[in-house]
Amino acid sequence: MEFVDKTLKCVDCGNEFIFTAGEQLFFHDKQFKNDPKRCKQCKSKRSRSGGGVRSETRTTCSECGKETTVPFKPTQGRPVLCRQCFQAKGSAAAQPSSARAPQTQPTDS
Repeated sequence: MEFVDKTLKCVDCGNEFIFTAGEQLFFHDKQFKNDPKRCKQCKSKRSRSGGGVRSETRTTCSECGKETTVPFKPTQGRPVLCRQCFQAKGSAAAQPSSARAPQTQPTDS
């Protein structure tokens, strides 16, 4: 397969940039399916800035029922915890089993 330089348009700045035959060969070898969307300047600017804005979703805590905000989109059927319940659950899991509340043993009656 022979590759030829292509001219693409950056989705961020709108400027045209060259997608070289060597870059196309690299993309082909890595089995990337899509051509690049950004020029090198916008790509490096984006990576330095951390990639973009993180969206937050308002939801209700599955444990205490308090309204909270989470940095992801909750999926149906999975519990979502507020910060306090999440930290409480994490610290309870980190305690050794002897420090947790004693469990009752069945008695022979």
